[in-house]
Parts: sequence; C-alpha cells; structure tokens
Amino acid sequence: MTMMCSVGDSFDLDMEGNLPVKDYVCKDCGNRFKGIGKNVKCPSCQSTNVAES
Repeated sequence: MTMMCSVGDSFDLDMEGNLPVKDYVCKDCGNRFKGIGKNVKCPSCQSTNVAES
C-alpha cells in the first residue's frame, strides 16, 4: 500500500493485515486505490469524490 503524506513524499506501508483497508475508485479521475479512515482522498488528484469499489 502506498500512503500519501501532507509533507514529503509517499511511502509504502504494509498494513492490510491489521486495519480495515477498503478498495476505492475516484469518481473524478478514475484512479483505483486502497484507503483507510473516514475522509478518504484520491492519491492521484486529491479529490474526495470517491466511492468504495
């Protein structure tokens, strides 16, 4: 999983075994990604217009 940070670069983090990771698709750019939390943002375009896939 690639996590995005508000400062610096993205980084890879293996957390799928411990947290409820969900699959999402961005309704604005079509990017598919995994995310956690309530306020999920597309890592590609930063849109919050996302849906679980």
